[in-house]
Amino acid sequence: MKRAIATCVVAGLVMAAWAQNTDEAAQDKPGAADAKAGGGTDSHDGEASGGAAMTAEKASGPLDFTMKRIDGQDAPLSKYKGKVVLLVNVASECGLTPQYEQLQGLHKKYADKGLAVLGFPANEFGSQEPGSNAEIKQFCTQRFGVEFDLFEKVVVKGAGACELYKWLTSKKNGDFAGEIRWNFTKFLVDRQGKVLKRFEPRTRPDAPEVVEAIEKALAEQG
Repeated sequence: MKRAIATCVVAGLVMAAWAQNTDEAAQDKPGAADAKAGGGTDSHDGEASGGAAMTAEKASGPLDFTMKRIDGQDAPLSKYKGKVVLLVNVASECGLTPQYEQLQGLHKKYADKGLAVLGFPANEFGSQEPGSNAEIKQFCTQRFGVEFDLFEKVVVKGAGACELYKWLTSKKNGDFAGEIRWNFTKFLVDRQGKVLKRFEPRTRPDAPEVVEAIEKALAEQG
């Protein structure tokens, strides 16, 4: 019996020593302390830099957000600062869909002067944008020869609206706030990232008042 007890004691001491050595070795590994504290070494929430994603409450303007291009690549809208930007919620099966042609016309005429047209497909109005991102891209390029920047389908209205459109429709957007009423609502943004104008869906992209506002904004070099 004494021999059995002694054997158990020795085994217990060996296991304790092994556990202590293992714990010390783990503490010596880079990043182990952070992982032990619950931080880990990888972050999967927020942006690639580890920061939290921008929200409508935090943003000071529409170019503070990062969106996804229609091919899935992240696109910080801050890259458009210094340009005049026309943001439009678009749809492929709408009575206003021919406005794609006029938007492409603006792109061809003014892109070299500093205009960036950004299209954001949305399906909130009459389910008129039912396709996948790949289908939307194919439709736009084949039907209208679209060359301006298209983004992944977003929600532009209601509780599920993306943060960009929450900002655009909130009181933070001043006189240009208010719910998106239909496809092809247009927001014109100046070179500093400030919203200058809002044009409602039935106002064509090549309407005189739109062209005049674009040309005036382009003339201001900032």
